[in-house]
Amino acid sequence: MAKFAALLPLLLFAVSCGKSPSEKLTALSEEFVYNSLAFSPSAAMSAGYHQHEKLNLDEMLDDFSEASRARQRTFYEKFRDKLGQLKTAELSPADRADLSILENGNELNLLDLTELHSHLHNPTLYVETLGNALFTPFVLEYAPKPKRFGHLIARLQKVPLYLDQATGNLLSAPAVWNQVAIDENQGNINLVDKDLRAAVPAELVEAYARAARPALDAMTKFGNFLKNSLSGRTNYDWRLGTIYARKFRYTLQAGVEADNTLQQAERDVDTVRARMLQLALPLHRDFFPAHKDHAELSGVDREEERENAVIGEVLNRIAERHSTPEAFLDDARKALDEARAFIQEKKLLTLPSRANLQVIPTPEFMRGSYPVGGFNPAPALEPQLGAFYWVTPIPATWPKERVESKLREYNFYKLKLLTIHEAMPGHYVQFEFANDVQPKGRRLLRSIYGNGAYIEGWGQYATQMMLDEGFLNKSPELALTFAKEELRVLANTILDVRLQMLNMTDQEAMDLMQKRTFQETEEATAKLQRAKLSSAQLPMYYVGWRAWLHGREAYKQAKGNSYSLREFNDQALKQGAVPLPSLGGLLK
Repeated sequence: MAKFAALLPLLLFAVSCGKSPSEKLTALSEEFVYNSLAFSPSAAMSAGYHQHEKLNLDEMLDDFSEASRARQRTFYEKFRDKLGQLKTAELSPADRADLSILENGNELNLLDLTELHSHLHNPTLYVETLGNALFTPFVLEYAPKPKRFGHLIARLQKVPLYLDQATGNLLSAPAVWNQVAIDENQGNINLVDKDLRAAVPAELVEAYARAARPALDAMTKFGNFLKNSLSGRTNYDWRLGTIYARKFRYTLQAGVEADNTLQQAERDVDTVRARMLQLALPLHRDFFPAHKDHAELSGVDREEERENAVIGEVLNRIAERHSTPEAFLDDARKALDEARAFIQEKKLLTLPSRANLQVIPTPEFMRGSYPVGGFNPAPALEPQLGAFYWVTPIPATWPKERVESKLREYNFYKLKLLTIHEAMPGHYVQFEFANDVQPKGRRLLRSIYGNGAYIEGWGQYATQMMLDEGFLNKSPELALTFAKEELRVLANTILDVRLQMLNMTDQEAMDLMQKRTFQETEEATAKLQRAKLSSAQLPMYYVGWRAWLHGREAYKQAKGNSYSLREFNDQALKQGAVPLPSLGGLLK
């Protein structure tokens, strides 16, 4: 026995050395995904990963202790070395796509652990992680309800220690991060005290009450800490400055840099505005014949004024057709059904066989980051479970003018565009394809760490495709609304880069959104907050959209007369969220 034990390391080394570069990459991919999920039990459950070695992740909360952070730093630093030992020249195109995801995902984790230190400054990290840990077992039916509530109770028991850890870690925070955390913490309190309590199985009512009371006390205490203590420590800048260019590169994985992307986006604003004027003029003549196209504003020096006048008046008229706060969610469901029927009629792509999409209100603890809506995919390891199109309700406490601003921005036409992007055939369809990628290790990597520019770019590309193919009978109002969305995508990019790298002021940001890109006050205010909460996410839409269009054109040229839009869409989606520079080499 002793002799065999002594020989075991040599045998394992020999087996490892005998693996091909592709096999080594597969092993590294699984090591990365499973260990990174084990570091975050909240994310693990969302991915359908419940057991890691001897750990029952379903009963755990994330550990933000310094010891845990040190273990993570060590893992990612060693993992970087392992990736560096691969013979990349011998990898297939699919393997090289995976390697790019691994390299950039690893660098992003190290960037946070060694330079950004989010756990010391971002209270929303704790609030949203906790909310996700409690909300996921509530809505995802991965086990019978009593078992899932058993996991909830186990997690609730750990909340006081978790929030004590958060209180001890947080040194300072920008005011905007702290305020969002305060609001979302109240969402967590409501989740535990109302939604979860109302759904507890009868046999667990007492156990739930015993766990909920100290958890709620801890949440209240943490809320007071945010309001009374952390709010006085705002000496931390949410701007990344020189770090931003690296985060942009690691996040987008698109072969472009932040400064060049900014320059292109700013040039494109003028191009899109000119196109919008041509779209708006026929509508303007119908709506406002007495205004005579505002010809009095023509001329080189006054052309922007004329664009603002003509386009703005038409968009204002379009915005008058909108939903109500009470009907907003149901109207999104109707838009979903309409989009699905159009895709089937035009045979634009192969729709998913699973019927697991639910349209639900955005969880309260996520409404700071998702003020309008979003998409939450089915778990990569359990794709048969629910996928959720979140639509954020309009609060009953809002004043009339704020409600009207939100409804005007997300009017009859814009709500349809939102639903196309987030759900059909946008993110829902894309993630359903991704959840069928084989082998499993590749599916997990491309689903959990998939390229954001691919994901958001698909949402924009898919929306344009629907309009190009005649959705809503080629409505000119819809076309102009989508052109306004194109401007918003450009503004997203300009905002993110200029705010993070070039000290753009709040007023400059609001002027860009309201005066140059026609956004309502409520939308612009929420977007500015979002830009301060995140970084390198808002440019994904623009960078990804352009790359999808370029990729389709290259594919079309290569196929010639045999080109099929449906075939391109299906093939590109079957790859999962790969870095877009890799996509062309994976298509047949």
